[in-house]
Amino acid sequence: MPEVSRLSQILPFILVSFILMLFLVSFIVSIIYKYQKRQHTYFTEVEQLKASHENELLKSQIEMQEQTFQNISREIHDNIGQKLTLAKLHLNTLNFNDTGKTESQVNNSIDIITDAINDLSDISRGMNSELILNSGLIKALEFEVAQLQKSGQYQVQLVVSGNAVFLNEDVELVLFRIVQEVINNIIKHAQATNITMQLNYTAVSLQLVVTDNGKGFLQTSYNGSGLHNMKKRTQLLNGTFKIQSPAMQGTTIIIEIPLTENN
Repeated sequence: MPEVSRLSQILPFILVSFILMLFLVSFIVSIIYKYQKRQHTYFTEVEQLKASHENELLKSQIEMQEQTFQNISREIHDNIGQKLTLAKLHLNTLNFNDTGKTESQVNNSIDIITDAINDLSDISRGMNSELILNSGLIKALEFEVAQLQKSGQYQVQLVVSGNAVFLNEDVELVLFRIVQEVINNIIKHAQATNITMQLNYTAVSLQLVVTDNGKGFLQTSYNGSGLHNMKKRTQLLNGTFKIQSPAMQGTTIIIEIPLTENN
Protein backbone atom coordinates (compact mmCIF):
# COMPACT_ATOMS: atom_id res chain seq x y z
CA MET A 1 0.00 0.00 0.00
CA PRO A 2 2.76 2.48 0.78
CA GLU A 3 4.25 1.83 -2.65
CA VAL A 4 0.89 2.35 -4.32
CA SER A 5 0.41 5.52 -2.34
CA ARG A 6 3.89 6.72 -3.31
CA LEU A 7 3.25 5.88 -6.96
CA SER A 8 -0.03 7.76 -6.88
CA GLN A 9 1.83 10.75 -5.52
CA ILE A 10 4.61 10.57 -8.13
CA LEU A 11 2.37 9.84 -11.11
CA PRO A 12 0.95 13.38 -11.40
CA PHE A 13 4.48 14.78 -11.42
CA ILE A 14 5.49 12.28 -14.11
CA LEU A 15 2.41 13.15 -16.12
CA VAL A 16 3.01 16.88 -15.75
CA SER A 17 6.68 16.41 -16.68
CA PHE A 18 5.70 14.39 -19.75
CA ILE A 19 3.18 17.05 -20.79
CA LEU A 20 5.74 19.81 -20.26
CA MET A 21 8.35 17.86 -22.22
CA LEU A 22 5.86 17.25 -25.00
CA PHE A 23 4.99 20.94 -25.00
CA LEU A 24 8.68 21.86 -25.03
CA VAL A 25 9.40 19.52 -27.94
CA SER A 26 6.39 20.89 -29.82
CA PHE A 27 7.56 24.41 -29.12
CA ILE A 28 11.08 23.60 -30.37
CA VAL A 29 9.69 21.93 -33.49
CA SER A 30 7.46 24.94 -34.08
CA ILE A 31 10.41 27.31 -33.75
CA ILE A 32 12.53 25.20 -36.11
CA TYR A 33 9.67 25.06 -38.62
CA LYS A 34 9.13 28.82 -38.45
CA TYR A 35 12.87 29.42 -38.77
CA GLN A 36 13.14 27.14 -41.79
CA LYS A 37 10.07 28.73 -43.35
CA ARG A 38 11.48 32.20 -42.76
CA GLN A 39 14.86 31.10 -44.12
CA HIS A 40 13.19 29.66 -47.21
CA THR A 41 11.24 32.89 -47.69
CA TYR A 42 14.43 34.89 -47.25
CA PHE A 43 16.38 32.89 -49.82
CA THR A 44 13.43 33.00 -52.21
CA GLU A 45 13.32 36.79 -51.90
CA VAL A 46 17.09 36.96 -52.39
CA GLU A 47 16.85 34.87 -55.56
CA GLN A 48 13.97 37.02 -56.80
CA LEU A 49 15.97 40.18 -56.14
CA LYS A 50 19.01 38.63 -57.81
CA ALA A 51 16.92 37.63 -60.83
CA SER A 52 15.37 41.10 -60.94
CA HIS A 53 18.82 42.71 -60.77
CA GLU A 54 20.12 40.40 -63.51
CA ASN A 55 17.10 41.24 -65.65
CA GLU A 56 17.73 44.95 -65.15
CA LEU A 57 21.39 44.42 -66.02
CA LEU A 58 20.43 42.46 -69.13
CA LYS A 59 17.92 45.14 -70.12
CA SER A 60 20.61 47.78 -69.67
CA GLN A 61 23.03 45.80 -71.84
CA ILE A 62 20.40 45.51 -74.58
CA GLU A 63 19.81 49.28 -74.43
CA MET A 64 23.55 49.88 -74.66
CA GLN A 65 23.81 47.54 -77.63
CA GLU A 66 21.07 49.48 -79.39
CA GLN A 67 22.91 52.74 -78.66
CA THR A 68 26.16 51.18 -79.89
CA PHE A 69 24.49 50.09 -83.13
CA GLN A 70 23.13 53.62 -83.61
CA ASN A 71 26.61 55.05 -83.14
CA ILE A 72 28.04 52.50 -85.56
CA SER A 73 25.36 53.31 -88.13
CA ARG A 74 26.19 57.00 -87.81
CA GLU A 75 29.93 56.30 -88.09
CA ILE A 76 29.42 54.19 -91.21
CA HIS A 77 27.24 56.87 -92.79
CA ASP A 78 29.34 59.90 -91.83
CA ASN A 79 32.87 58.54 -92.08
CA ILE A 80 33.08 55.39 -94.14
CA GLY A 81 30.32 56.48 -96.50
CA GLN A 82 32.18 59.72 -97.24
CA LYS A 83 35.43 57.86 -97.91
CA LEU A 84 33.77 55.43 -100.32
CA THR A 85 32.01 58.32 -102.07
CA LEU A 86 35.36 60.09 -102.47
CA ALA A 87 36.96 56.91 -103.85
CA LYS A 88 34.09 56.53 -106.30
CA LEU A 89 34.56 60.15 -107.40
CA HIS A 90 38.25 59.51 -108.10
CA LEU A 91 37.44 56.41 -110.14
CA ASN A 92 34.64 58.12 -112.08
CA THR A 93 36.97 60.89 -113.22
CA LEU A 94 39.75 58.65 -114.51
CA ASN A 95 41.35 59.93 -117.69
CA PHE A 96 42.93 56.98 -119.45
CA ASN A 97 44.64 59.32 -121.91
CA ASP A 98 46.77 60.63 -119.04
CA THR A 99 48.52 57.56 -117.66
CA GLY A 100 50.34 59.40 -114.87
CA LYS A 101 47.19 61.09 -113.56
CA THR A 102 45.19 57.86 -113.84
CA GLU A 103 47.76 55.95 -111.82
CA SER A 104 47.73 58.65 -109.14
CA GLN A 105 43.91 58.63 -108.91
CA VAL A 106 43.81 54.82 -108.70
CA ASN A 107 46.43 54.83 -105.93
CA ASN A 108 44.49 57.51 -104.04
CA SER A 109 41.31 55.45 -104.37
CA ILE A 110 43.11 52.35 -103.10
CA ASP A 111 44.42 54.31 -100.08
CA ILE A 112 40.95 55.68 -99.31
CA ILE A 113 39.30 52.26 -99.60
CA THR A 114 42.04 50.73 -97.41
CA ASP A 115 41.35 53.38 -94.75
CA ALA A 116 37.63 52.58 -94.95
CA ILE A 117 38.33 48.86 -94.52
CA ASN A 118 40.55 49.56 -91.49
CA ASP A 119 37.83 51.77 -90.01
CA LEU A 120 35.28 48.98 -90.46
CA SER A 121 37.67 46.56 -88.77
CA ASP A 122 38.09 48.94 -85.83
CA ILE A 123 34.32 49.39 -85.56
CA SER A 124 33.87 45.62 -85.59
CA ARG A 125 36.36 45.22 -82.76
CA GLY A 126 34.78 48.04 -80.78
CA MET A 127 31.34 46.40 -80.85
CA ASN A 128 32.62 42.87 -80.18
CA SER A 129 31.53 42.01 -76.64
CA GLU A 130 33.56 38.79 -76.58
CA LEU A 131 36.76 40.72 -77.29
CA ILE A 132 36.00 43.06 -74.41
CA LEU A 133 35.15 40.22 -72.04
CA ASN A 134 38.22 38.17 -72.99
CA SER A 135 40.74 41.01 -72.85
CA GLY A 136 39.38 42.79 -69.78
CA LEU A 137 38.40 46.38 -69.09
CA ILE A 138 41.90 47.88 -69.16
CA LYS A 139 42.83 46.34 -72.52
CA ALA A 140 39.49 47.41 -73.98
CA LEU A 141 40.08 51.00 -72.82
CA GLU A 142 43.63 50.92 -74.23
CA PHE A 143 42.12 49.96 -77.59
CA GLU A 144 39.66 52.86 -77.32
CA VAL A 145 42.51 55.26 -76.52
CA ALA A 146 44.46 54.04 -79.56
CA GLN A 147 41.44 54.62 -81.79
CA LEU A 148 41.00 58.18 -80.56
CA GLN A 149 44.69 58.97 -80.96
CA LYS A 150 44.69 57.53 -84.46
CA SER A 151 42.07 60.07 -85.48
CA GLY A 152 44.65 62.82 -84.91
CA GLN A 153 42.06 65.08 -83.28
CA TYR A 154 42.66 64.25 -79.62
CA GLN A 155 45.45 63.87 -77.10
CA VAL A 156 44.31 60.91 -75.01
CA GLN A 157 45.80 59.13 -72.03
CA LEU A 158 44.76 56.26 -69.77
CA VAL A 159 46.04 56.26 -66.19
CA VAL A 160 45.66 53.17 -63.98
CA SER A 161 46.44 53.33 -60.26
CA GLY A 162 46.21 50.71 -57.53
CA ASN A 163 46.10 46.95 -57.92
CA ALA A 164 43.89 46.15 -60.90
CA VAL A 165 41.41 43.30 -60.48
CA PHE A 166 39.14 41.51 -62.92
CA LEU A 167 35.50 42.28 -62.31
CA ASN A 168 32.42 40.30 -63.24
CA GLU A 169 32.29 40.12 -67.05
CA ASP A 170 28.88 41.80 -67.26
CA VAL A 171 30.10 44.60 -64.98
CA GLU A 172 33.19 45.26 -67.11
CA LEU A 173 31.07 45.31 -70.25
CA VAL A 174 28.63 47.81 -68.73
CA LEU A 175 31.51 50.06 -67.63
CA PHE A 176 33.13 49.89 -71.07
CA ARG A 177 29.88 50.76 -72.84
CA ILE A 178 29.39 53.71 -70.48
CA VAL A 179 32.88 54.96 -71.37
CA GLN A 180 32.09 54.58 -75.06
CA GLU A 181 28.95 56.67 -74.59
CA VAL A 182 30.91 59.33 -72.67
CA ILE A 183 33.49 59.48 -75.48
CA ASN A 184 30.72 59.67 -78.06
CA ASN A 185 29.28 62.68 -76.21
CA ILE A 186 32.72 64.31 -76.12
CA ILE A 187 33.15 63.83 -79.87
CA LYS A 188 29.68 65.16 -80.69
CA HIS A 189 29.32 68.02 -78.22
CA ALA A 190 32.43 68.96 -76.25
CA GLN A 191 34.76 70.46 -78.88
CA ALA A 192 37.59 69.02 -76.80
CA THR A 193 41.20 68.30 -77.73
CA ASN A 194 42.35 66.44 -74.60
CA ILE A 195 40.75 63.42 -72.96
CA THR A 196 42.00 61.65 -69.84
CA MET A 197 40.66 58.36 -68.50
CA GLN A 198 41.55 57.16 -65.02
CA LEU A 199 40.99 53.80 -63.35
CA ASN A 200 41.65 54.08 -59.62
CA TYR A 201 41.55 50.73 -57.81
CA THR A 202 41.35 50.56 -54.02
CA ALA A 203 40.75 47.64 -51.69
CA VAL A 204 37.00 48.24 -51.72
CA SER A 205 36.11 50.21 -54.84
CA LEU A 206 36.90 51.11 -58.44
CA GLN A 207 36.73 54.73 -59.51
CA LEU A 208 36.47 55.50 -63.22
CA VAL A 209 37.08 59.12 -64.20
CA VAL A 210 36.79 60.61 -67.69
CA THR A 211 37.87 64.25 -68.14
CA ASP A 212 37.93 66.48 -71.21
CA ASN A 213 38.94 70.10 -71.84
CA GLY A 214 35.86 70.97 -73.90
CA LYS A 215 33.21 73.61 -73.47
CA GLY A 216 31.19 71.78 -70.82
CA PHE A 217 27.43 71.55 -71.04
CA LEU A 218 24.28 72.97 -69.52
CA GLN A 219 22.38 70.91 -66.96
CA THR A 220 19.31 71.28 -69.17
CA SER A 221 21.02 68.98 -71.69
CA TYR A 222 21.41 66.25 -69.04
CA ASN A 223 18.81 63.88 -70.48
CA GLY A 224 19.57 64.70 -74.09
CA SER A 225 23.22 63.72 -73.68
CA GLY A 226 22.33 60.20 -72.49
CA LEU A 227 23.77 60.95 -69.06
CA HIS A 228 20.58 59.88 -67.30
CA ASN A 229 20.96 56.38 -68.76
CA MET A 230 24.62 56.28 -67.74
CA LYS A 231 23.62 57.13 -64.17
CA LYS A 232 20.91 54.45 -64.22
CA ARG A 233 23.40 51.83 -65.43
CA THR A 234 25.90 52.84 -62.77
CA GLN A 235 23.21 52.44 -60.11
CA LEU A 236 22.61 48.89 -61.37
CA LEU A 237 26.19 48.20 -60.25
CA ASN A 238 25.38 49.76 -56.85
CA GLY A 239 27.68 52.62 -57.82
CA THR A 240 27.61 56.41 -57.85
CA PHE A 241 27.66 58.73 -60.87
CA LYS A 242 28.84 62.34 -60.59
CA ILE A 243 29.28 65.12 -63.14
CA GLN A 244 31.41 68.25 -62.84
CA SER A 245 30.98 70.63 -65.76
CA PRO A 246 31.76 74.32 -65.15
CA ALA A 247 30.95 76.46 -68.17
CA MET A 248 33.80 76.48 -70.71
CA GLN A 249 36.04 74.50 -68.34
CA GLY A 250 35.54 70.97 -69.58
CA THR A 251 33.64 68.08 -68.10
CA THR A 252 34.59 65.42 -65.56
CA ILE A 253 32.49 62.30 -65.10
CA ILE A 254 33.20 60.18 -62.01
CA ILE A 255 31.86 56.66 -61.63
CA GLU A 256 32.58 54.65 -58.49
CA ILE A 257 31.46 51.08 -57.85
CA PRO A 258 32.10 48.71 -54.92
CA LEU A 259 34.50 45.88 -55.71
CA THR A 260 33.06 43.48 -53.13
CA GLU A 261 29.75 43.28 -55.01
CA ASN A 262 31.07 43.27 -58.57
CA ASN A 263 34.10 40.97 -58.77
